[in-house]
Amino acid sequence: MKSLADIFEHTLQDMYYAENAIAKALPKVAKAAKNAELKKAAEDHLSETKDQIQKLEQVFKSIGKRASGEKCDAIEGLIKEADGLMKDAEATALDAGLLAACQAVEHYEIARYGSLREWAKDLGHDEAHTLLSEILDQEKATNNKLTNLAVTSINKTSSARRAAFSISTRPDIPHSLTARRSISRDWAAVMKRCIEPVGRGRGQDSNRGSGFARQ
Repeated sequence: MKSLADIFEHTLQDMYYAENAIAKALPKVAKAAKNAELKKAAEDHLSETKDQIQKLEQVFKSIGKRASGEKCDAIEGLIKEADGLMKDAEATALDAGLLAACQAVEHYEIARYGSLREWAKDLGHDEAHTLLSEILDQEKATNNKLTNLAVTSINKTSSARRAAFSISTRPDIPHSLTARRSISRDWAAVMKRCIEPVGRGRGQDSNRGSGFARQ
């Protein structure tokens, strides 16, 4: 590669490969996600990804090239990381990890499409510039949705669970109604044992008080 046109075509092939790889990975993400909103986000983005593949094919056509993919090591690595999370993580850790992995993909795509769009403009590929701008806007919107999901739902769920766990494991705070009732009964029994000897003493020996008085 020597020219701007060369790097433009090469990166276009990278992203064509990447989008097809993402389209294969998203159904697994949707299936593994426990959070309903994250599951829906993955399903929705799958539909967008298929649309983006078609747009990329239009970009290739607009510059007189056949649509083809060049293996993208970066996207392969990000997908491999998500696969590892699906094997090793669970519950909130799984959802938080998958969301972060999805955003890592989005950030990569935003960077690549940002460059492609500007290169298309510099090369005078007006139709390609318009199509790549549309894809870039979609990727930015998806990233914003994922950020909102993280801060309003998934991360808060994790915090709530940690708080609940912290309270339930503190030795000074009973974590169930049964425990509170048990403590109340035990305390009542202790008080009764403390009081009973005094009562019995007064009843059994009426002279004990006068004896103490004489002393």
